[in-house]
Amino acid sequence: MSVRRPAPAARLPSRTPPERQHSAGGLVVHQDRVLLIATAGGRRWQIPKGHVEPGERLEQAAVREVREETGVTSRIVAVLPAVDYTFVGKDGRRVRKHVDYYLLDYVSGDAADFDREEADAANWFSWDEAIDRLSHVNERRVAEKARILTQTTTQEEEPA
Repeated sequence: MSVRRPAPAARLPSRTPPERQHSAGGLVVHQDRVLLIATAGGRRWQIPKGHVEPGERLEQAAVREVREETGVTSRIVAVLPAVDYTFVGKDGRRVRKHVDYYLLDYVSGDAADFDREEADAANWFSWDEAIDRLSHVNERRVAEKARILTQTTTQEEEPA
């Protein structure tokens, strides 16, 4: 008769509460193009975002992080849906992240000047290609909402 042994402790779910992180970022739009960054060796495409610094407003953090990661300066047009998700960090700890996103309008800069320590690439894509390329479903939803907002804004600006 064999005896069942309990699973090793490493396999048991962690009872430690997850570390909480807060980030802000945004989807930059220029004409009919959208700016995304690649990470994870170019395998993951995402909306640029980063940590909110102490004392920094969310809007400031979003514009700063986008500029740092992409080389592009932008301005906020609208608030986009926020995203919450949990992941396991490089140190094995669980992290619960909240990200506030904004729709951003291109002001200046060149995506070729992206920060190579923060991203593997920064490229402009058509809406369809950007939404298709985004690696995470929650970011695709954010981009779809941004697309609807830009279409609504463009229709309102066009003369009747």
